[in-house]
Amino acid sequence: MVSPLPLSVVIIARNEARTLPRCLASVQGWVAEIVVALNDTTDGSATLAKNFGARVETVPWQGYRDTKNAALALAANPWVLSLDADEEVSAALRASLTEFFVRPDHDRFAGARFPRKVWFIDRWIMHGDWYPDLSLRLLQRSHARWGGDAFVHEKVECDGPVATLKGDLHHYSFPTLGAHVAKITPFADLFVQQQQAKGKRFSLVSAVVRPAWRFVRAYVFKLGFLDGFPGLYIAWATSFGAFVRYSRLYEEEHRSAPHGG
Repeated sequence: MVSPLPLSVVIIARNEARTLPRCLASVQGWVAEIVVALNDTTDGSATLAKNFGARVETVPWQGYRDTKNAALALAANPWVLSLDADEEVSAALRASLTEFFVRPDHDRFAGARFPRKVWFIDRWIMHGDWYPDLSLRLLQRSHARWGGDAFVHEKVECDGPVATLKGDLHHYSFPTLGAHVAKITPFADLFVQQQQAKGKRFSLVSAVVRPAWRFVRAYVFKLGFLDGFPGLYIAWATSFGAFVRYSRLYEEEHRSAPHGG
């Protein structure tokens, strides 16, 4: 029998009973520990996770960054693989992780990153802005923690070298096209907060040029056209999302009550 990797898998989740089985099945049986940190959960996630052999803990929601750091502290092993409930470790990535821990020098790294691949509509997206999306998710707790924005766009920060591994982390982030569209407004609101915090104001040039550049970069230079119609949609949606963000900034600076014409 092969010994499990000296690794804790840590997952934060809230009402993710629909997606958790695929995530848990992808790591069951070959890692030393699985920790599922639940917050404000009312569905069957806890029972489901326990059925996969996971240790279930309750962690209050503090935003993605701080909640993930709190969950990180629950791990029993020095190395942690941090996953989201809608992700899955592919067979190729599992093999790369196994090879990494066999290396005699693996402890000199603070973490490791690998490509993340999204399933969207009817295919894996292999080009454009969405791939390879190198994600730093394997970390040595004594040398890394979650940083970045408190509520979105959190990222792992390391105080040592980072390895790059082969094999994709599968991401099932958008079960429907509507789920993707629903993200546009929250990200636009966050953009406004960030721009105002930096003291930056609306720019018509940026509102026109940046969305156009985002489309050309994703669809042409990053070969998004090779992903068929989903690639076209992603490029257009990315461009439109950028336009909405700048439009929201304009709205915040110019909004006024109706007055007589």
